[in-house]
Amino acid sequence: MSDLKTAALEYHANPRPGKLSVELTKATATARDLSLAYSPGVAEPVREIARDPELAYKYTGKGNLVAVISDGTAILGLGNLGPLASKPVMEGKGVLFKRFAGIDVFDIEVDSESPQAFIDTVKRISITFGGINLEDIKAPECFEIERALIEQCDIPVFHDDQHGTAIVTAAGMINALEIAGKTLPEAKIVCLGAGAAAISCMKLLVSMGAKIENIFMVDRTGVIHSGRDDLNQYKAVFAHATDKRSLADALKGADVFVGLSGPNLLSAEGLLSMAANPIVFACSNPDPEISPELAHATRSDVIMATGRSDYPNQVNNVLGFPFIFRGALDVRAKRINEEMKVAAANALRELAKLPVPQDVCDAYGGAPLEFGREYIIPKPMDKRLITLISDAVAKAAIETGVATLPYPKNYPLKSVDDVFNG
Repeated sequence: MSDLKTAALEYHANPRPGKLSVELTKATATARDLSLAYSPGVAEPVREIARDPELAYKYTGKGNLVAVISDGTAILGLGNLGPLASKPVMEGKGVLFKRFAGIDVFDIEVDSESPQAFIDTVKRISITFGGINLEDIKAPECFEIERALIEQCDIPVFHDDQHGTAIVTAAGMINALEIAGKTLPEAKIVCLGAGAAAISCMKLLVSMGAKIENIFMVDRTGVIHSGRDDLNQYKAVFAHATDKRSLADALKGADVFVGLSGPNLLSAEGLLSMAANPIVFACSNPDPEISPELAHATRSDVIMATGRSDYPNQVNNVLGFPFIFRGALDVRAKRINEEMKVAAANALRELAKLPVPQDVCDAYGGAPLEFGREYIIPKPMDKRLITLISDAVAKAAIETGVATLPYPKNYPLKSVDDVFNG
């Protein structure tokens, strides 16, 4: 761990501090170049944008620029360490946007005294951007912040901690259920954790066919049920009549366990009490709710996913958000709606069933990868992600009426290099 700390600090400090920089996209070699870039030439696009604000997409980088914004109240698994401490994470998110989808990012850390102050700040600067990615904001405030900004902004606003996790989880889970010979409408699902990611995961699963009466959400107090009077409006959605009160009660006969909570909270005894071919998504990071070693030693029929890259079936948000924003930006969508999220999950789910190119296998040790218990979710290095997910999202935006541009002529994209070709 000390080696990792040293390497990580060295990586962030040298050869220059940070992970992002601003690049020039136009020539600046001559006096004429500079007169076009700034005064007097810059006055011409200024006049055009003043006449028609939509021309900002033609004459500036707005259309390919996403703000990654945080207040630092829920940084990774580290908690509320403040906005400045969140900056390395926000820069890191920018790296992923650029690396995987060719999207430019400004990371913005907001020192706000209240959720409303945060909302007001983001709303005022939103005209700069083509989209807003909210990050590392604690629940339940994150729900209200996202809702208000979606209502007040005319560009996509997406809280990736919620929806990115939900999309990747849904894709992997439906594939795992298929392998186990089960279906989403019939599956009994236990969700340990009731924060932003957990609630959004369960909401998306319901959108894709799960039954609320088959979902048992467990928070620090126990099972969320209709008899409790301590539930906020977001948890209350999943409250129904049941005599189950503890995690152990909920696990008996369950088909699926989703952990978005903390380390080592799923015991071997709890896993043993689940139904045949149990599906376990233990996504607490860096230490999952149950280690894959213990899970496989306890049940030979378990299908296991974690949030870690050193085990099969990593639930990794980078499989979703770069390509979701790519598709949304390219049709200039006003928002990312539920249909676009479902389309992304289905595209990701289907990609896992396709033959895996050798270069992807080589990037992960060279062993063959094929759809099955240890490959229910595609790998982040699969170049087809930008092709399939961006295309599915763009089409869903058009079909649901939130797109303001037609289907792009350079679609479906084959690589990041295709982004500006057409």
